[in-house]
Amino acid sequence: MDKAMDSVEETRDIVIVGGGICGLATALALHRKGLRSIILEKSETLRDTGAAIAIRANGWRALDQLGVASELRQRANPIHIVREVWIDIGKQQEIPEIGECRCVKRNDLIEILADALPPRTVRFGSQIVSVKVDKENSFPILQLYGDKSIQAKVLIGCDGSRSTVADFLGLKSTKMFAILSVRGLTSYPNGHAFDCESTRMRRGKISVGRAPITDKLVYWFVALPWTPSDERLTQDPEVIKRLASSKVSGFSSDVIEMIERAELDSVSLTRLRHRAPWDLLLTTFKKGTVTVAGDAMHVMGPFLGQGGSAALEDAVVLARCLAQKVRAEDLSISGNQVLINKAGEGIDLYVKERRKRLVTLSTQTYITGLLLETRSKLVKFIVIMLLVILFSDPVGHTKYDCGRL
Repeated sequence: MDKAMDSVEETRDIVIVGGGICGLATALALHRKGLRSIILEKSETLRDTGAAIAIRANGWRALDQLGVASELRQRANPIHIVREVWIDIGKQQEIPEIGECRCVKRNDLIEILADALPPRTVRFGSQIVSVKVDKENSFPILQLYGDKSIQAKVLIGCDGSRSTVADFLGLKSTKMFAILSVRGLTSYPNGHAFDCESTRMRRGKISVGRAPITDKLVYWFVALPWTPSDERLTQDPEVIKRLASSKVSGFSSDVIEMIERAELDSVSLTRLRHRAPWDLLLTTFKKGTVTVAGDAMHVMGPFLGQGGSAALEDAVVLARCLAQKVRAEDLSISGNQVLINKAGEGIDLYVKERRKRLVTLSTQTYITGLLLETRSKLVKFIVIMLLVILFSDPVGHTKYDCGRL
């Protein structure tokens, strides 16, 4: 994989910005449809931030279409139950998981997707500064650090919640939840005693989640209220780990031990972001032959465990829609208005198909986040009623099928 641009100016058929889950999945989906692409990744290596990710039934359908699900299944145990525990009132609820669900290491998912791509698909150390449109042929031009630039016939931004491509499209800035999330992994060399279930425990304003990945590896998170004093978040894993430990002092001994034994290189701290459902409803997500996918399009809170699965859906749908309108030979024609029209039509199909799904998903996620965020009993009652009215099937979002690639 190349680590630097070969020349100051070059033209590429399809350029994907961001080598995370969505960027790699999109490149793989396009490859399966016979459309070549390159990925520009600002890091020097594959990124695996976030420790682990829950993939629910809809995400596994997408992974099956990408052809990598079987290998990934061998690295993560199935989860059969979601258990909600309210420690303060001594109450718990057991919810059967509908369909396949597994918690997988992000690094495993990233590596499997990357290994399935053709050689030299990912260009590391390639950070874009800005995007502009070539006045002569209407194709986007990406300006990179180091005074290098690339012209793309099709540009797809998979560059996360602070997306430069989203800024070019004029998307509104992401909004913040008043919630901080600490995430990490804990290894148990002799095996752990946790059941194959995803457990969420709440005590006061603190929530702790736990999900086994394998018989010896567990993913966990601690969610806590954000305050203005947290404006400058630390990235020191030792400090983050101590913060998490201090917040779970009233939880069970196995929770305290789990965090104390966490692998330092897996620990991270973030403030949760989201795109408002009404922004997803009204935004065009397209300008010429430029669009976005994954968090750059629809970053949402982790409350339904759907952020990663939705990004995998994006990859399948985008590749399918683009391939319906654009053939590999079309991309070999430079500066062709016909190509611009065809690619634009494919992107239009993609945006139209994804919009309803994403607005519904982000609305349920947003309302669920409000329930966790608010302290007002009145607001909690209103939010619960909204969830009951709008989402009578609370796990209906896992039954979605993005279709064949």
